[in-house]
Amino acid sequence: MIQPAARPAPVEPLSAGVAVRAQIAVAVARTMLVGFDKHYRLFREASVKARELFERADWPAMRELARARIQMYDQRVAEAVVSVRATFPQAAHDESLWPAIKLNYIGLLHEHKQPECAETFYNSVACQVLDRRYYRNEFIFWKPAVATEHLEGEVPAYRSYYPGGGNKDRGLAATLAAIVRDFGLANPFEDLRRDVRFALRAIRANFPRPARARPNLQIQVLGSLFFRNKAAYIVGKAINGHREIPFAVPILQNARRELYLDALVLEPDQILVLFSYARAYFLVDMEVPAAYVSFLRTLMPKKPRAEMYMAVGLQKQGKTLFYRDLHYHLHHSSDNFCNAPGIKGMVMLVFTLPSFPYVFKVIRDRFAPPKEMDRATVKKKYVLVKYHDRVGRMADTLEYSLVALPRERFAPELLKELTEEAASNVEFEGDQVVIKHMYIERRMQPLNLYLEEALHDGDEARMTQALREYGNAIKELAGANIFPGDMLLKNFGVTRHNRVVFYDYDEICYMTECNFRRIPAPRSFEDEMSAEPWYSIGPQDVFPEQFEKFLVSNPRAREIFLAYHRDLTDTGFWLRKQRLIRDGVEEHVFPYPDEIRFRRGGEGVAA
Repeated sequence: MIQPAARPAPVEPLSAGVAVRAQIAVAVARTMLVGFDKHYRLFREASVKARELFERADWPAMRELARARIQMYDQRVAEAVVSVRATFPQAAHDESLWPAIKLNYIGLLHEHKQPECAETFYNSVACQVLDRRYYRNEFIFWKPAVATEHLEGEVPAYRSYYPGGGNKDRGLAATLAAIVRDFGLANPFEDLRRDVRFALRAIRANFPRPARARPNLQIQVLGSLFFRNKAAYIVGKAINGHREIPFAVPILQNARRELYLDALVLEPDQILVLFSYARAYFLVDMEVPAAYVSFLRTLMPKKPRAEMYMAVGLQKQGKTLFYRDLHYHLHHSSDNFCNAPGIKGMVMLVFTLPSFPYVFKVIRDRFAPPKEMDRATVKKKYVLVKYHDRVGRMADTLEYSLVALPRERFAPELLKELTEEAASNVEFEGDQVVIKHMYIERRMQPLNLYLEEALHDGDEARMTQALREYGNAIKELAGANIFPGDMLLKNFGVTRHNRVVFYDYDEICYMTECNFRRIPAPRSFEDEMSAEPWYSIGPQDVFPEQFEKFLVSNPRAREIFLAYHRDLTDTGFWLRKQRLIRDGVEEHVFPYPDEIRFRRGGEGVAA
């Protein structure tokens, strides 16, 4: 026998208090999303402005715009925090409201074009409004709530071109010219037909005949240019059959502000270097950043998504993804945090997880002599690097506060060192080690260890390449108005692409702050024999003549280094660099090899 359905219980009307709380939750969520939408509107406006500045060749303004954009996120978060606290004081003191706020916020992200970035913005505001530490709970987006796969904007993220016609080269030439013109840059081209011919030669050199066009032959190009320093980059890939070939084309300007294509970057490793963590962030207008990142990952599948977001200027989103990646990795690994290889620093305590390609840097409580600085000064140095053009020679850092890591994953000797050397920066909460402040960088092999290995193996070619890179790194930093300060080998690292990158910033300063001097001649025999200098030394004085003695200690390595970079020991070299900087001359450091650059204005003449 079928039983009659049970009569539903009567629904009690919502109390006035519950209704008000629901309204507050909706309003707080909307206020936070308004704050994010303002941030992303200004972020896109900065990218549009970058195009205008590029067309005007206003490089100082471009540099200032890049600095200002980095600061935008924190400014908008601060505004949203003030707004929420002032308008909804109950939300700042009643944590029980926040699950409902988060639920309403998720609802507002339906069909939003930047949901992953909006979730990160919510986390930033929520943690500050509640003035609490959050490692993982229901109040914030520990995991993404809105999928970004197949998310598209009003305009597709990339355009597709189809070379056609009986003569494939002629069809390809016309297609390449169309790709460039479709970006609609205001400046005229110096000679676009010539540059297209250069590009075709580069293609033939990399893909010799017979090269057969498949039915699906196409070129896909991201719809916005990537601006950085003095260049605009076209980024895309060619598809032919089962093969996908990533490429980037830098567009530069001559003295008459005419445009020219400078190279065709085709090698996967060269594309990776172009998007390196040691370079400044691109300015690129993206309606749907997830679509751009998805496309870029087809060009660089081994590059972490976190680093991809940072490369296009969304560094806070990159930090969110990195933190998720770290905890995911901890869940799927069993090795322990341990001291990083290399000579221990006097300012930073550096540790690593061998199975994870990053290092974690914690400021020590006390600095051993001769270091004379405080924690605030060290932090300022890292801020300087964040806002400065890193020219591919300084590692980007991720700065975190209140990082909770499982205590069981720390090697005992590391835990002992942390509690003894950085006690003010470390707390213990249950089974967690909470580090109040740290920097995280890509792990590199310290240059001193790299050279020791090459010497041990008798690999002089490898040693020579690294020493040339070492000197080039110092010179390129100098051209970008950066004096590393402590230029010892241990403060430089070698990347997986065999590039030398500086990573110890506690003594870094601007070139224009240095007083480069020649060592005065001794006045007497007593001066020559004295253990102490016979001349005065100011706090900003630098004596390049001394570099020969202490930069490279091994005699054979020093001989190789000086064969390529003896000018670094010449005070005149540094004074000339200073003069160029003060005259407003910006050196262009090319993020791709000189040998792939197109030659213009006569055979063998580089642009």
